[in-house]
Amino acid sequence: MRPVQFDPVRIDPVIDTPRLRLRAPRRSDAARIAALCSDFEVARTTARLPHPYGLEDAEAFLASGDTLDPDLEARFALDHPVEGLVGVLSFFGEPAPATEIGYWLGRPYWGAGLMTEAETAALAWAARDWGRTHVRAWRLDENPASDAVLVKAGFLYTGERRQTFVLSRGEALPSRGMMWLA
Repeated sequence: MRPVQFDPVRIDPVIDTPRLRLRAPRRSDAARIAALCSDFEVARTTARLPHPYGLEDAEAFLASGDTLDPDLEARFALDHPVEGLVGVLSFFGEPAPATEIGYWLGRPYWGAGLMTEAETAALAWAARDWGRTHVRAWRLDENPASDAVLVKAGFLYTGERRQTFVLSRGEALPSRGMMWLA
């Protein structure tokens, strides 16, 4: 008789903030993600979102979560109790301490402080439960709203500058490096 083999159980963290629940993205989020990311104004402010963005893109993003290495990557859907999913926040990159953060928020929710709230909570989790001592970010020069979110969450400028390829626009744009220290 062959021994029974079990796949490791992956426990996804859940983080509650005053207005949001940060949870693992689910396959059932695909239509909502596609609807919010199909807005060019959302895609143009990120490096990794294509435009146009359709249901197939959302489904591929969600399917790629099956192969995430939980030691290197984490993804959170930003779930509002009334509105449902309003954005996504991800940690990715090389092994600690080179973790990078990326995020997007649906345009109807811009300017309400939701991303700052989510980012602050996610960074606290990253330090406390995931053992990160610092997290990097790159923000496009032309995106002052992202700059404000990062600064409010405690990021500092590193003085680094680079060209970041923006998938939705098919071009590299100037960006600046920032760092958060636990």
